[in-house]
Amino acid sequence: QVQLVESGGGLVQPGGSLRLSCVASGFTFSGWEMRWYRQAPGKEREAVALITPAGGTSTFLDSAKGRFTISRDNAKNTLYLQMNSLKPEDTAVYYCYVRFRTSSAWGQGIQVTVSS
Repeated sequence: QVQLVESGGGLVQPGGSLRLSCVASGFTFSGWEMRWYRQAPGKEREAVALITPAGGTSTFLDSAKGRFTISRDNAKNTLYLQMNSLKPEDTAVYYCYVRFRTSSAWGQGIQVTVSS
């Protein structure tokens, strides 16, 4: 079955960096658009960025532009989110996501906390 497993989160000081990873299995990773979402406490889940099968990217969050970079390694079935210059408002649970023609799948989520 489809599985998405995130890793790389944790506690980081403001201005620091983290790289999130999402290892995919159960489907042909290289053929599908992938997305990162996040959900902060008390807020709705919001889309962060997407990457096409060919590597084209789009960042949805204005606050993330210039700081976050989405990428993928199709040989490793892995999606990445490089986050630099982190701010306390980036604190959230981050999820990877894939939508197929008739279904979709979420990872379990990974906590990112930005605090001094």
